[in-house]
Amino acid sequence: MRALTKLTVAGAVALTCAGLAAAPVAAAPSSTTDVRLITFNDFHGNLQPPAGSSGRVTLPDGSTVDAGGAAYLATHVKRLRGEVRNSVVLSAGDNVGASPLDSALFHDEPTMALLNELGVRASTIGNHELDEGYQELLRMQLGGCHPTDGCQFRDSYPGAKFPILGGNVFFDNGVNAALPFTVTVSGGVPIGIIGVTLKDLPLVVTPEAVEGLEFGDEVEAIDKSSRFLDLLGIKTQVVLVHQGDNTEGGGPDDCKTVPGAATEIARAASPSVDVVFTGHSHQQYNCTVTDPAGKPRTLIQGASFGRLLSVVDLKIDKRTRDVVRESTKAHNEIVTRTVTPDPKVAALVDEAKTKAAPIANEQVGTITADLVRAAPASGESPLGDVIADAQLSATESNDAQLAITNPGGIRTDLTYAGSSAGEGDGVVTYGEAFAVQPFSNIMQTMTLTGAQLKTVLEQQWQPQPDGSVQVRILQISSTLHYSWSRSAAVGSKVSDITVAGEPVTDDATYRVSVNNFLAAGGDGFAEFANGTDIAGGPVDLDAFTAYLAANPGIAPPAADRITVLP
Repeated sequence: MRALTKLTVAGAVALTCAGLAAAPVAAAPSSTTDVRLITFNDFHGNLQPPAGSSGRVTLPDGSTVDAGGAAYLATHVKRLRGEVRNSVVLSAGDNVGASPLDSALFHDEPTMALLNELGVRASTIGNHELDEGYQELLRMQLGGCHPTDGCQFRDSYPGAKFPILGGNVFFDNGVNAALPFTVTVSGGVPIGIIGVTLKDLPLVVTPEAVEGLEFGDEVEAIDKSSRFLDLLGIKTQVVLVHQGDNTEGGGPDDCKTVPGAATEIARAASPSVDVVFTGHSHQQYNCTVTDPAGKPRTLIQGASFGRLLSVVDLKIDKRTRDVVRESTKAHNEIVTRTVTPDPKVAALVDEAKTKAAPIANEQVGTITADLVRAAPASGESPLGDVIADAQLSATESNDAQLAITNPGGIRTDLTYAGSSAGEGDGVVTYGEAFAVQPFSNIMQTMTLTGAQLKTVLEQQWQPQPDGSVQVRILQISSTLHYSWSRSAAVGSKVSDITVAGEPVTDDATYRVSVNNFLAAGGDGFAEFANGTDIAGGPVDLDAFTAYLAANPGIAPPAADRITVLP
């Protein structure tokens, strides 16, 4: 890493010096060059067009349009690059991980091949880049066959042709574990690209995945890299941060955000930063914030799964080599499926699909209607109900009485309509089940007291540093029922808890099944880490597919497990 850092810094200095030598001496202060930045985020290996709501973009009027698919993405990128000669393609992280089977089966090597084909210049580390640990991240960067499975997609894996940045990722001895920034040149101007990930990354991955790593404050890391770029004379600076805000609806170019971590970062980071691309929250927004010097700068995110491209057009003063901020234009481009698919990328997608087909197309169950992960006001979703029931069924040998799963582990819907694979309406294939539960988390059954169970349910409302409350409603098996109140204070929202129809008491003990991510306190559910008498179970996907096979014709369950009170 030290050697890579030295190379990056040396390259930055060389680029700067070369650029200075080429600068027109008599350029007028108003003379500018145009540079286009094209960025996507949270692609998650969606090579084929995503299904259901994951494959649609909501417009300002509430209507939707089908979007996404790697071959369509490539076509849109090529067109956007063709419109502005000086264009740079970037990613704000989570390119891999939680991927459909045709990418995940090959450790996301097909997705990395796509990113290389798109000409990505830089990406930042997302939490899912660390799903398989730091050594796998290094393999993604540097190349080589998987140490256990070898090279299954192609005979070799060359690695990423771009740096995967992480300015706030350190080894536990304080040494940088990833490059903090890189420098590219476009339009004769050096552009500094700073990458950071969310400081709370350990909360959203398993402890084993980040063992030996530490994650620092995002703004501190951005400012440190920015100061170094300033010293090198690199005035155009872009941030890729894998952190995002939530929204209250709106279209791709609306700014209906609920100001959160991303807004705080964008407002506080060095005034030298001109644009902040975000990710992680899978939202669509196009905002302008004020930096510490009182100047405007773009804050933007493009949903997820390759449905949007965040496009920012810069005018850069040729003399100062800095961005003329007031001339910046930004928009989120919908990756429509009405364009001609890029033939080279389409061939890549077909290759991955064909090689994965024998496993992906195997029937594992049937359903009578869509099982969706979207939830009404209660937070209880049809698909969440089914998955929790499956996990309870799979751990009955551990004397489990109830099961609880995290909504973030449910990645897409199960749709009734048959796919292009021709399996037929209502048929659930292994590939479809995998897309729903792609993490290979291991089930664990623990003992909690009634008081601890109530604490877990109260932790669904998590106060944030900015005074807001993040809500994560857990998905629960049919044996657990409770009510929560809209008006009650955080910490006192939950009441009327029952297990198998019996009221829960503080001193009684209950056997609760969760995945290993939650068992370690993931997603802020710290009370799970205090569970006792832990017994192991199957992989969550195996539990899900076994339940589908044992219960043909599953219908959406009645939404009666969680009751909302005033």
